Amino acid sequence: MIRSLRGRLFAGLTAIILLTGLAGGLFAHHWAFNEAIEMQDSVLIQIAGLVQSGSLTGGRELHGVDEDAEVWLIDQPAAPQAADDGLKQLWSLKDGLALATRKGQPIRVLLGTRLDGTRFAVAQRTSVRDEIASDMAFRTVLPIAALIPCLLLVTAIVIARSLRPMVRVADDLDGRRADDMTSLPVAQMPSELNPFIASINGLLQRVRLLMDQQRRFVADAAHELRTPITALSLQAENLDPVDLPVGARDRLSALRQGIRRTMHLLEQLLALARQDAGSPDEATMPVVALDRVAKEVVAEALPEAVNRSVDLGFARVEPVAVRGEAVMLAAVVRNLLDNALRFTPHGGRIDACVYRDGTTAILQIEDSGPGVSPDEIGRIFEPFFRGQRPEGDGVGLGLSIVRRIVNRLGGSIDAVNSAEAGRTGLRVLVKLPVSADRA
Repeated sequence: MIRSLRGRLFAGLTAIILLTGLAGGLFAHHWAFNEAIEMQDSVLIQIAGLVQSGSLTGGRELHGVDEDAEVWLIDQPAAPQAADDGLKQLWSLKDGLALATRKGQPIRVLLGTRLDGTRFAVAQRTSVRDEIASDMAFRTVLPIAALIPCLLLVTAIVIARSLRPMVRVADDLDGRRADDMTSLPVAQMPSELNPFIASINGLLQRVRLLMDQQRRFVADAAHELRTPITALSLQAENLDPVDLPVGARDRLSALRQGIRRTMHLLEQLLALARQDAGSPDEATMPVVALDRVAKEVVAEALPEAVNRSVDLGFARVEPVAVRGEAVMLAAVVRNLLDNALRFTPHGGRIDACVYRDGTTAILQIEDSGPGVSPDEIGRIFEPFFRGQRPEGDGVGLGLSIVRRIVNRLGGSIDAVNSAEAGRTGLRVLVKLPVSADRA
């Protein structure tokens, strides 16, 4: 069963064209065949008229009166009884057109009588007549047969052009970001698609309202929870000078760790809500030196790397400018470094790279951790995904925030497991458009 609308239209119109062409071809062949037979009868009548008027004379049998049509002129012998059986049957017929047999072959014959009373016959083999008629009929049908493929090609082109607006709408939807809920254009669209586009626009508006409500809820909830969590953190800090038993001190440490993790979650939720608040105008965004931002963030992360005995530094750094807020770019580098530090073991290594490749700015962070399993590497940019080996106080939002910032800046991000020279780890590659202006 054909599910494609284009396929259904083409199959239906193809069937109509073929059936119409077949019926028209059969009718044209039959009509042309009969017309050719009538024309050959007219040739016999014209030759008979010439013979009857005396303009054309011959002996007993004059062959080649019309060589192309193989027409014979036969005179009746003076003694009809001396003729063979075939001629006896021929001369027994009345004047006019008739069918007869001569020498075992069917013929079409026209018998006539001259003014002096002698009889004659103009004959032609039926096989020759049929061959000539068939050839003329075939030549008549040939243009119809040649026209059918042309009609099929034109039909395919018309269907493709007619469905092109639907393809453009599909391409528009496929090329959008996940948070782009702008309405589809209705202007330059066929009127038949207007109800369909109106329904999609209505759905996009409803989804946008739901997403806005969700963003506001997340931002409000995170903001409201910051005050009590901060108060709990201060109370836990106030318990440090108090002389507590070992068991109580352990429970206090677990409480403070939980508070820090909750505070980190709230900060990440607020950052996520800020990134989802709206799309910036690329023309109004400032030009920022990506290499300078990366150097500052790496310098901030060095103390933590030293505490973990991790070798953190640049493997390659080049001046390159991009459009975007410095805070947003710093959040990208910081979250990537936090993720790398969390999974890199003691004595490991983290290499950062910032360079330009044509019109693309490259930011690469590669660690020497265990990497990500092939089943999970496609999900690491999903919110709250921590995988089967969660480490530290992470909540699974850092890489999701990075991807949303990169998408807003018109870039792309990808993560692959690296295995070079016996070294394992995760390599995250961020690509951003290079700005033509200087930072």
